[in-house]
Amino acid sequence: MHAFPPVKEPKRRFGSQWPIGKPPHLAAFPAHLLHYYGSQTLQARTNLQTSMAKIQVVDTKDDSRTPFLRGVLTRSLQEAGLSFEAAYALASDIRQGFGDQEEVTSDDLRNLVLGELEKGYGPTVCRAYEESRKKQQTVMVRDRDDQLTPFSRSRHCFCLESSGLSSEDASRATIRVFETLLEKRVEEVSSGYVGHLTYCCLRKTYGLEAAQRYLVWVDYLHSGRPLILLLGGATGCGKSTIATEIAHRLGIVRTQSTDMLREVMRMMVPKRLLPVLHESSFRAWQALPTQMQYEPDSQSAISDGYLGQMELLSLPSEAVIQRALRERVSLILEGVHVHPSLSDRIPEDERSDAIVVPVVIAVLKQKQLKKRLRGRGVQAPLREAEHQLSNFDAIWMLQEFLLSEADRYNVPVIANQDKDRAITMVLNTIIDTLSETFKETPRTVFLRDRPEPRHKAARGERHDNGNSP
Repeated sequence: MHAFPPVKEPKRRFGSQWPIGKPPHLAAFPAHLLHYYGSQTLQARTNLQTSMAKIQVVDTKDDSRTPFLRGVLTRSLQEAGLSFEAAYALASDIRQGFGDQEEVTSDDLRNLVLGELEKGYGPTVCRAYEESRKKQQTVMVRDRDDQLTPFSRSRHCFCLESSGLSSEDASRATIRVFETLLEKRVEEVSSGYVGHLTYCCLRKTYGLEAAQRYLVWVDYLHSGRPLILLLGGATGCGKSTIATEIAHRLGIVRTQSTDMLREVMRMMVPKRLLPVLHESSFRAWQALPTQMQYEPDSQSAISDGYLGQMELLSLPSEAVIQRALRERVSLILEGVHVHPSLSDRIPEDERSDAIVVPVVIAVLKQKQLKKRLRGRGVQAPLREAEHQLSNFDAIWMLQEFLLSEADRYNVPVIANQDKDRAITMVLNTIIDTLSETFKETPRTVFLRDRPEPRHKAARGERHDNGNSP
């Protein structure tokens, strides 16, 4: 290899136009020379920095002092979109610009960096740098168990989605709450303070109804009451998908499918003893002792066959619910055998303070339901999907029967044309059920025994109490 002598890098003044990645005097260098000279340049900058006095950055919020760290600034600039070489060079030049100055305020440093980014890279990088700085700021939240954890925007947004807010609205509300905490210079707050701030933000931005739903949901989360969600519906309507997503959003770890209960029973009871158990729900009528009395694939035949199989599954379904009630854990029970009358079979003395929410999921357009059944061939055995498509008329009639039963038992029906919208409607149905007995106020939910937030400003300075955004 050839040894290349080091070259002196041209001095760069503040405000020079460097593209992201390379300064102009290196842009035309061959790659192998650039690697060598780049390393020499970085080493020269490092040697220069070590000979300079340490400079202290004074935080204008609390008058605290921390040493200026070029590596920290370099990482922040990288997060804004600069390459390592460009970020390191700019951080080094900013440090050199201070010379032998002993102190610089955090505001002056910020304005200087933004000025350099504006000159060299434009407003987009400036905004990215500001966003990266906000992400680095932390607000500590003390929960009801006196545990201190950093404010989590993802968990906060997740809670808002669980209260029925859309993902976009929840994200915007979370950003607004976090920015408000930063603007108030808060370093530690209680979870009740954050909750009340969120309530005020929702009421101001999305109206009283959205704020009230959040209030009801937070009160339920703190109540320790179990939730029993019963999702019924015909084959292919999306019960399992919705149940899985709801369980994820609400943190429910116990879910049960009536199809799995039926499989267990089939293993225990042979077909010759209970033939109706070994048929599909929409073909169960063919195994009834009175099958010859029915007109093939008639509404009465399909409904009677379904009811016969449903009665067999009602016993294990009720057992699963009773165990969840005894253990006071939330449960999602889903399946075609979750009849709208199932919630009425739970004795009042066993319910205690549990929330029981029955819902029927439906796909109200035949073409859409057929499309869903065809798509199931990807996730389920193809033979099963073909079997369901060949019996589509029977499935459709079974859904019509379930919808009429839902109307008879006053159970809400949710159309699953769009998954996200259907999930939101299920969550709203849960909150509507909770609202029937809700009598609390924002003060009793959020502000009871709530300590005041601790601010970053100097002692003696008065602040707004943060009760409204």
